Amino acid sequence: MTKAIFAVALIPLFIVNPAPEAVQGNPALALSPTHLRCEFTENPMGVDIARQRLYWYVESSRRNQKQTAYQILAASTSDLLAGNTGDLWDSGKVDSDQTAHVPYQGKSLTSSQQVFWKVRVWDTAGQPSEWSAPAKWTMGLLRRSDWKGQWIVAPWVSETQLFRKEFAVESKVKRALVYICGLGQYELFINGEKAGKNLISPGWTKYDKTCLYDSFDVTASLKQGNNAIGLALGDGMYHTERRDRFSKFQGTFGPKRAIGQIQIEYEDGTCDIVGTDNTWRVHTGPVTFNDIYGGEDYDARRAQKNWNLPGFYDLEWDTARLLVRPQGTLRSLSCAAPPLQAIETIQPVGINDLPDNMQVVDFGQNTSYMPRIRVSGPAGSTVRLTHAEVLFPDGMINRGTCGGNRGPAYWQYTKATDNEETWFPQFFYVGCRYLQVERFPAKPDGPLPKLEKIEGVVVHSIADPLGSFDCSNPLLGRIRNLVRWAQRSNMVSVLTDCPHREKLGWLEQYHLNGPAFRYEYDVTRIFIKGMNDMADSQLQNGLVPNIAPEYVQFNGTFRAAAEWAASFIMVPWQHYLWTGDTDLFEQYFPAMKRYLAYLDSRAEDYILDEGLGDWYDVGPRKSSRAELTPPEVTASAFYYYDHKLVARIAKILGEDEDARLYEQKAAKIRQAYHDRFFHADTNHELAGQFGTGSQCSNALALVMDLAEPSERGTVLDALVRDVKQRGNAVTAGDVGFRYLLLALAQGNRSDVIYDMINQDDKPGYGYMLKMGETSLTEAWDANHGSSHNHFMLGQITEWFYRYLVGIDSDPNRPGFKNIIIRPQPVGELKWAEGTYESIHGPISARWEREGGKFSLNVTIPANTTATIWVPARQASEVTESGRKPAEQQGINFVRAQGDRRIYQIGSGSYKFESQF
Repeated sequence: MTKAIFAVALIPLFIVNPAPEAVQGNPALALSPTHLRCEFTENPMGVDIARQRLYWYVESSRRNQKQTAYQILAASTSDLLAGNTGDLWDSGKVDSDQTAHVPYQGKSLTSSQQVFWKVRVWDTAGQPSEWSAPAKWTMGLLRRSDWKGQWIVAPWVSETQLFRKEFAVESKVKRALVYICGLGQYELFINGEKAGKNLISPGWTKYDKTCLYDSFDVTASLKQGNNAIGLALGDGMYHTERRDRFSKFQGTFGPKRAIGQIQIEYEDGTCDIVGTDNTWRVHTGPVTFNDIYGGEDYDARRAQKNWNLPGFYDLEWDTARLLVRPQGTLRSLSCAAPPLQAIETIQPVGINDLPDNMQVVDFGQNTSYMPRIRVSGPAGSTVRLTHAEVLFPDGMINRGTCGGNRGPAYWQYTKATDNEETWFPQFFYVGCRYLQVERFPAKPDGPLPKLEKIEGVVVHSIADPLGSFDCSNPLLGRIRNLVRWAQRSNMVSVLTDCPHREKLGWLEQYHLNGPAFRYEYDVTRIFIKGMNDMADSQLQNGLVPNIAPEYVQFNGTFRAAAEWAASFIMVPWQHYLWTGDTDLFEQYFPAMKRYLAYLDSRAEDYILDEGLGDWYDVGPRKSSRAELTPPEVTASAFYYYDHKLVARIAKILGEDEDARLYEQKAAKIRQAYHDRFFHADTNHELAGQFGTGSQCSNALALVMDLAEPSERGTVLDALVRDVKQRGNAVTAGDVGFRYLLLALAQGNRSDVIYDMINQDDKPGYGYMLKMGETSLTEAWDANHGSSHNHFMLGQITEWFYRYLVGIDSDPNRPGFKNIIIRPQPVGELKWAEGTYESIHGPISARWEREGGKFSLNVTIPANTTATIWVPARQASEVTESGRKPAEQQGINFVRAQGDRRIYQIGSGSYKFESQF
């Protein structure tokens, strides 16, 4: 990925009737297979999944094209594949339009085996395409016995540990692979060079259940003769027992440890394995403090020069000890998120001098950083960098939004020489906009070091960006970027709530912001990992705690809230809607049933009050707790919805008896909810409403189908009235806001949503921007007692794509196999456009209106279909590319519904026009 991908400026789309030559692939052919992937990943390594699944796009410059058959070749070498020999698998011609979740059905694969594959497809005329470009995947270590390395530890405790091992390479290397797990975090070096680009690795897990290992191809790093491998270990989430600096919690899974091996395959067919054992040497490192919350200190005077190169004298180092106490199961791609890497570098927009030789660096953007510095000054002098999101009026940093009242947190670098030195941290990242620079002499009254240069390196998951959005109102684009920066900053191996004071995977955000995230980034593997984290954290009684991995046990409903743990049901459901994949259903259905049994044990008369309510709503006390919608309203709603979804999941899995039982239970919960919370008495002040009459209460009833059909109009009217009477102000919080958006949009009142967000005088998105925020804040009013980098309230992004532009997936043909394009023009907007790269390929839509004329340009990927809702006046005629749709091949009129004309189309580019 490049810096340009994440630039704040929005680039206009060019989606109106693209020319055939603009489509990738061979334009002479009707279909071209491209974008090959295995398990949602391009050319993955460490594949530890027994049943690998394959994916590809088919591209075409022609309309109404679909795949009618495919053939896959899988080979053990690239040469065999180039010669069209599939010695591992030749599927033959398979009559199918399937391009996703296609199971590999070839020969059994072994650990470390590499598979080269390609695919060709047949079009609607029965003509074959050319073979795709080749792709590959590499298996991980499939059995515990394949691990020749052993868990090793240092014989003492220190802030960081350096392990090293020299080994000889005897002849020409064909391939060399490394498998490595270093806990809590590690960096690996081969002959002095870092292996890969990953940061803060491996991904965070519940280490007593799952430990993730990484795989690297290091063939190019080895040389004949002596070689050296070096491993630096830090604490990460594995060990957070710190009392002298800020820490969210105190906890440890034990001493830092590592397991790994280098597997060297020679051209002559022989193989060597160099594994971790008690012949490895270990020494303390130059990192004198590291904590995922408290910071990282590096004393360059303690650095062991050339420690990771061959020939280093290590006889004074200790020998590693074998650790017999086991850790969690070693796993890789099956439950790993995309790694963290350096994404882009941001230069300061200002450096302000302050008293006492301090400075404040302003990067102009609040995001997740690791700094890169260049320092001059005497040996032993020190530079300290303390992060913050906001400033006090006097220009000093204010750390109140990121936990500063509970202890300091910073990076610190101490120089080794009198020369200029550069440094980049290894084990600590944080969300901030500002860095306070303090300088300390090597000796009292001695000269101070000088910060010659500082850059902010943005670090987060390398998950690919998938979406783009723009419209004629620049404010909406700025809101989207505000949310997007918060999404980026919290997109690590878990979806963290904030990148500084907590860094925890609070689960409600996984489902409430799941669609908003999925429109912007390919977070498929992050959600797959999240499900493993939830399952690993599930208690024996079935409870899924509020955070996963559960590193700390909070009390009461801060551990057990139904609105939070609903992710255990809703994440697999959203995954199914977006990808068509049922694997998470199959894998976690028994655990879902255990969770529902837990909820049943906590409910009384089908009402559940074990929840947190509409967290962070806008109440009179501004307490951050739910003030307007109590827990029994929200928890009971999710109690019902969980049963409703599990019934659907059971039906998809063919578990008909379970489906029947959960449908019956859902009906009983729904009736109890209605009896308890609907105000049927016409004399009641909340007549015709649910719960407290809050935005959250009424929105949940509408979206979750808790309101009877005859009541829906009254409930919607009350919801609209509440927003309008408040001057278009939002009061819904963390739990309720997504449902407020859905209720209004599904009720054809997106105009109300537009009025809510198209203002800056009340707490909301525009208000945050007016206050100078550059990423989404935790509270609607951007107060300085809450986080200023929180994607929690970012569900508006879903509305931008799904409703304003109108790109959606048909739940009856999930995974965007049938695409719904249903724009909702609002306000004074003249145009809106968006793109989304689905599992079947890129989708684009752009609408414009001017002088009563409406135009809608759409591009639908090959091998899919779309249902198009064209806004049109009752008597107006819709045209496509200047002709009546009936005259166009592949365009079928479905029906008229209100002021919409509905058409069914095949793939390709279209331009619909109407009067509206």
